[in-house]
Amino acid sequence: MFKPVSLFIGLRYTRTRKKSQIVSFVSFVSTLGITIGVLALIVVLSVINGSTSVMRNETLKSVPHVSVQASDAMPRWRELRDAMSQSADVVGAAPYIEGEGWLRIDGGGEFIQVRGVAPEFEPQVLQVESPGFNALLETLGESENGIILGISLANRLGIYLDDEVTLMSLNSLINRELDEVMRFKVIGGADFGFYGNNNTAMISLEAAQKLFGTSAGAQDVRLRLQVDDVFNAGLIADEALAAIDDASLRQGVSSTSWSESQSSLFDALRLEKTLTGFMLLMIVVIGAVNIVSTLVMVVADKSADIAILRTMGASRGTIMSIFVTQGTTVGVFGTLFGAILGVLVSLNLSTIMGWIESLLNTALSPNNVYMISYLRAELRVDDVILICICALSVSFIATLYPAYRATRIQPAQVLRYE
Repeated sequence: MFKPVSLFIGLRYTRTRKKSQIVSFVSFVSTLGITIGVLALIVVLSVINGSTSVMRNETLKSVPHVSVQASDAMPRWRELRDAMSQSADVVGAAPYIEGEGWLRIDGGGEFIQVRGVAPEFEPQVLQVESPGFNALLETLGESENGIILGISLANRLGIYLDDEVTLMSLNSLINRELDEVMRFKVIGGADFGFYGNNNTAMISLEAAQKLFGTSAGAQDVRLRLQVDDVFNAGLIADEALAAIDDASLRQGVSSTSWSESQSSLFDALRLEKTLTGFMLLMIVVIGAVNIVSTLVMVVADKSADIAILRTMGASRGTIMSIFVTQGTTVGVFGTLFGAILGVLVSLNLSTIMGWIESLLNTALSPNNVYMISYLRAELRVDDVILICICALSVSFIATLYPAYRATRIQPAQVLRYE
């Protein structure tokens, strides 16, 4: 089988290390460093992906995929809702009003986020995976003054089922319009997501309109859309609006996707992932530095061989290719081993973390306080490919200087005393 001479000799140099134990050891350290770096990058970025997905899912329990609002009031929201629901990518649409209020019970109280919803439409846009939530919404539709509280909010204030609470809009409180207070009966608690359980309460749309009225702190009726692709939510909403035939219906109407309303949070998470990946890439760079050391020693050891090859007609490019091949081989093996281990660890992270947690709770005291099994990993093929490309690129760049040094060897000076 045909094999280029530079590839043949480079692979031969990689395998023959019996006479140079120090070179063999440094080469092993180089491979190990790259392996650990790639392994750490894949696992850590997978954990960040998993954490980001959990945060996104929890956020979307209380934040709409898309919020559709009008510059003025939206009196024809039913027609707009029906029109936007015609889009194949829009799973559901429901009206809502959102504003801040003061919740009070037994002399205590707290500022909360009040959401007024239409119980007949709200199930279409629910992100909460709880059959009991639908039953609560049915009860809310049948109750004139029912209220659903976030679980953490109810626990913190010591509120139970069938308790009566008073609610006042923030603007009424500021203006001391105490006669605008409304009484509500607690019909249950619900999961509004990690970011909504602490301060969210849900009432009917009609009750919210009475509560907020036309005060400056109130928000007009808006539409909450649920789409089948959350990553293209804004584009889907824009296309649904553009497809409405009645120009007067969409006049002054705009949309805001979750990625825009929560941009500060998820931009920070993306920046964290980028910086973490860059810092962990330094492990690969350290392994690549060892490649430089290995090749410098090999070039010094093989100077006579290089001189003979040059006298036999080998070009500088051939000599350079030999040592680039040798150094890149180390990078290829290190990247391959690291990628395999990283994928295996990421796919079995929950099991591994559970075993480590059990070991810590058994070996250390006090018991049952080391809780790390909640870590979740989301392995992405594009991340693995990018990591492998970066590791191979760093390994290749590390070979260039020693390979260039090899091309500068003068055959006459080396062979003078041979």
